[in-house]
Amino acid sequence: MVTAESADSVVVLDFETTGLSPGQGDRAIEIGAVKLHQGQVVDRFQQLMNPGFRVSGFIESYTGISNAMLSAAPGCAEVMDRFADFIAGANLVAHNASFDQRFLDAELAAIGRNYQGGFACSMLIARRWYPQAPNHKLGSLVAYRQIENDGVFHRALADSEMTARLWMMMVNEMQQRHRLAGLQFSQLQKLAKTPKAKIDHYLASLAR
Repeated sequence: MVTAESADSVVVLDFETTGLSPGQGDRAIEIGAVKLHQGQVVDRFQQLMNPGFRVSGFIESYTGISNAMLSAAPGCAEVMDRFADFIAGANLVAHNASFDQRFLDAELAAIGRNYQGGFACSMLIARRWYPQAPNHKLGSLVAYRQIENDGVFHRALADSEMTARLWMMMVNEMQQRHRLAGLQFSQLQKLAKTPKAKIDHYLASLAR
């Protein structure tokens, strides 16, 4: 179980879903996650889940997850119960985290589970740390920073693996540029809300 408050000890997760809003009845169809401890991947979680209804042709094409694949998968409740155990005590990271957090909250609420860790968004941090990037979609940042990948996008485990590499690259670059011994998760959460022009001043203040 990850309990450290260090920014390099987190669970990085990604959902594939039937649509954009759990409030409109959309459900998760795949969860992928990697557990980092001191910057190293120590565990992984990946599972398709049957939402209880057929997904659209657009979602099949976008994710590569077919209705046939989902028909053989366990239900959302079973998968999310296991996932709640996987993330117990961990701080969480996702790219465009507001999307993943909505689905995580909805799916866990449906089974009466929750989590205690905080949530941070690698996209908001990348917007501040890499303001010169063409855009801040995950695939664009992976190309921009030449992050190792296998070319697979919009599958949950592959996206969480790439997000974890992006997260650790940013953490390491910040620590090296400002000679920081380490960054706390809460400091990255604050950085995500700091104006771009004040990022270096904020990080420099942490070294004092």
